[in-house]
Amino acid sequence: MTSPNLWQRLRYITGATLPPSMSDWVLADLTGPGATRRYLARFLLPVLPLLCLFLLVPGPLWIGLSMMALLYLPLIYFTVALVYVYRRHRLVSHGFAPELAFAAEQRRADADRAAYEQRHPRG
Repeated sequence: MTSPNLWQRLRYITGATLPPSMSDWVLADLTGPGATRRYLARFLLPVLPLLCLFLLVPGPLWIGLSMMALLYLPLIYFTVALVYVYRRHRLVSHGFAPELAFAAEQRRADADRAAYEQRHPRG
């Protein structure tokens, strides 16, 4: 599996597509273990230094923190809400089927269903 170099990775994080030779890496990045954690980190961490500028506003500390929270909390909410929309978009833009965005959840649901049916057979 070919992984991207630093420049390619930065471009990928900002929305660019990678060459087809790295499609295995893209699929693992978008659907593998830790995919949601990586997605959240890519969206939520880079804005923190920018939001910290609110701490320079004169006045009590709670004012700067409140201004940060007014922007950061909705960002967290919408980032979490749009995780599957983003994942589907990235999969389609790299030439994969959009259903792969839900592959891990489907496997987990199938395993739960099989375990349930084994415990409670139809009689």
